Amino acid sequence: MSDPITGAREHIDAARKAAATIADIPADTPLIPITQVGVIGAGTMGGGITMNFLTAGIPVTIVEMTQDALDRGVATIRRNYETTVKKGKLDAAQAEAAIALLTPTLDFGALAPCDLVIEAVYESMDVKKEVFGRLDKTVKPGAILASNTSYLDIDAIAAMTSRPASVLGTHFFSPANVMKLLEVVRGRETGASELATVMALSVKIGKIPVVSGVCHGFIGNRMLSPRQAAAHALIMEGAKYWEVDEALLEFGFPMGPWQMADLAGIDIGWHRDPSRIESIRDALCAVGRWGQKTKKGFYDYDDNRQRTPSDEVKAIIAEFAAKEGKLQRDIGKDEIRERLLYPMISEGALILDEGISQSPGDIDTVWLNGYGWPAWTGGPMFWADAIGLQTVVDGLTRHGQPVAPLLAAKAQAGETFG
Repeated sequence: MSDPITGAREHIDAARKAAATIADIPADTPLIPITQVGVIGAGTMGGGITMNFLTAGIPVTIVEMTQDALDRGVATIRRNYETTVKKGKLDAAQAEAAIALLTPTLDFGALAPCDLVIEAVYESMDVKKEVFGRLDKTVKPGAILASNTSYLDIDAIAAMTSRPASVLGTHFFSPANVMKLLEVVRGRETGASELATVMALSVKIGKIPVVSGVCHGFIGNRMLSPRQAAAHALIMEGAKYWEVDEALLEFGFPMGPWQMADLAGIDIGWHRDPSRIESIRDALCAVGRWGQKTKKGFYDYDDNRQRTPSDEVKAIIAEFAAKEGKLQRDIGKDEIRERLLYPMISEGALILDEGISQSPGDIDTVWLNGYGWPAWTGGPMFWADAIGLQTVVDGLTRHGQPVAPLLAAKAQAGETFG
């Protein structure tokens, strides 16, 4: 980690405040009263989302398909509140008052009177479309219908309803009862009152909201994508995967890309066929290396979750690199950092150019609060300004990585994003 960049703290505070406002929506836009919230899905995300509203004193009706799933979800919510009490963050009476606001049910029709319904089901477009078709027929007119999705097209989901102005995305981050960031996804037809209401409500439930336009992965996950691609390319060319992680840890991130994969679960989205091995992930999953939950992923883990590099994983990576015919070489930490971080700046420039994000500060707010980007830098776009946009362009060119037109133009003109 380096010394804080001059003005980083002031920029972070100003960017967070600015992110809560929407440039083209007047401050006096009427808000929709939210007195009852519905949540569909009592899994990890649904339960965490529910807790935000209960803690803020807003009643929640939570719907599941089976009694077992509903009971498990409610038990987890109760257990999370007990943990919060033990940590001294709430007293027992406050926790009980919050839980008393919860109505668990298997009856989808119980969502009818809700003012806001958040769908938190499996990340599948087909499943979400079906849910929104049902919501449209069930929930009262004027209610806001939100999808907790991290990648999917909100416009395609809204098209399943007769009221696309009422539909938007609410991308909560896991664990949803703890993480502060909330990407609020504005669909093509999302109404001004609906968007303003959810932005204001986000602050009420203790979140830091940032509005995003519709694209695959929105702001945060879209910028994560080129970093993951670069991390893969690096280990194919000879960089040790633990050195890739260490390069980001030294920069100030809480974890690197391969640690993050282990924490999230390498098996998420895996096709479940151990005989079909088309990627390193397939190979790891086929031998039961699913991440921290199985005590082995990219790393081996002891009972205290301490990690050590795995000989088995080294061999799997070497085999894939050989298959690809990649020349192996030593790659230093500086090159690793440039190849991981500079493409994120380029993607951020595309996001700005396309109007997906309102401002560079909004991008910084997303990455500082949802992905652990180190605060000493002020966020990715502020950091890029500080090191010089020409430095970023030169690095991207040197490593054969694409340069966004906006980034190239600003660098050439000697400008900054800020």
